[in-house]
Amino acid sequence: MSHCKVPALIEAQVEMGSVNELEHKSLFRREDDSTQTKEASLMEQGSLSPSFHEHATKSPKNSVIKSIKIVILSNKLNLLLPFGPLAILVHYMVDSKGWVFLLSLIGITPLAERLGYATEQLAFYTGPTVGGLLNATFGNVTELIISIFALKNGMIRVVQQTLLGSILSNMLLVLGCAFFCGGLVFHQKDQVFDKGIAVVNSGLLLMAVMGILFPAVLYYTHSEVHTGSSELALSRFSSCIMLIAYAAYLFFQLKSQSSSYSRLEEEANQNEEASGEDEDPEISKWEAIIWLSILTAWVSLLSGYLVDAIEGASVSWNIPIAFISVILLPIVGNAAEHAGAIMFAMKDKLDLSLGVAIGSSIQISMFVVPFCVVIGWMMGEQMDLNFQLFETAMLFITVIVVAFFLQEGTSNYFKGLMLILCYLIVAASFFVHEDPHQDCSGVKQVGSSLQADDFTNTKFWGEV
Repeated sequence: MSHCKVPALIEAQVEMGSVNELEHKSLFRREDDSTQTKEASLMEQGSLSPSFHEHATKSPKNSVIKSIKIVILSNKLNLLLPFGPLAILVHYMVDSKGWVFLLSLIGITPLAERLGYATEQLAFYTGPTVGGLLNATFGNVTELIISIFALKNGMIRVVQQTLLGSILSNMLLVLGCAFFCGGLVFHQKDQVFDKGIAVVNSGLLLMAVMGILFPAVLYYTHSEVHTGSSELALSRFSSCIMLIAYAAYLFFQLKSQSSSYSRLEEEANQNEEASGEDEDPEISKWEAIIWLSILTAWVSLLSGYLVDAIEGASVSWNIPIAFISVILLPIVGNAAEHAGAIMFAMKDKLDLSLGVAIGSSIQISMFVVPFCVVIGWMMGEQMDLNFQLFETAMLFITVIVVAFFLQEGTSNYFKGLMLILCYLIVAASFFVHEDPHQDCSGVKQVGSSLQADDFTNTKFWGEV
């Protein structure tokens, strides 16, 4: 009997050991699954889009026709795509700068939105870090391409004012419309967002203001050690520091285990699950790469015609170049962000709206602006961070106003209305502003409106 009990005991111990081993493996498997799930759910907070996810799903195999249908024909905004070729035809047939500028502006609008879509599709197949860099690069690629073309033409003031306009538009118009529309839908309560992340974003924007403010102060106080070169040297050094700060921000956002960002990621996942949208990619990785290349090339082509027509449009419409650069051009690049921020606010997802609006402002001020300074350095252009006194003061006041509106962590339609009205004041200010430092070739430095007046006066005195 004792001999029979021994094997039984051994079998029991083996079974218990196998059960413990299985539980141990399943525990590790659950931990691995939880870490993979956490890494897979990344939302846009400054550089990442709300639908950014990492998936292990299979890549869809689409034919060329189906891919065109998905990318081109699935969005109603793409009805504006024919305006791009029309602008090129008008350029060669009529050569009306005003019409070329307007048609190019309308034609680039859907391309900016499709670039964001292709970037999100490609981000499905990359890791968090690569996806963050992709969104940082292509998130505002429209403004970046327009700026590079303007730099090639020596239009440094147009570059500065266009990027400034994008920051102002995102902080005042986009965020204001999001607060206003969300407040109207949820008018019986104040919408709530994460105050801690809003404070961090406000700090980054103030750092960007610091980088832009000091070269202007150095210039206007005439306290340069080497006149004409100290300001440029400070701008280039500050740009490198700002790029390092933005890289650290990306690393913090992607690798940090902060509970605040984890809570936002869970909110993004719940939002997508509630909407019932398919989280799988619609196009394959190589399709996304090809479409990114095609769309970037098309945006580059239209940007060339757009930049060449700015001066003529300013003269023919009798509108200052500052107003075109600060108000009209940023509307193109911010069209997709505008719609996305309003959509999230109307679903009571204000953290995502802030990630789109304020995040895009951080991306432009901390990445695109210093990157353009570095690119101008390589091209031999004296692009600096001295945005001149009027523009710098406008940016500083705007950041302060937005920071005050965000400090409570709540929003309503009244705050949104105030931000929209502030943007109208900004637009009116640039409409009557004559830039004495305009660098554009062929355009008088005091603006196109004075050109028209001077021509009228000359003609009058000639007749007399």
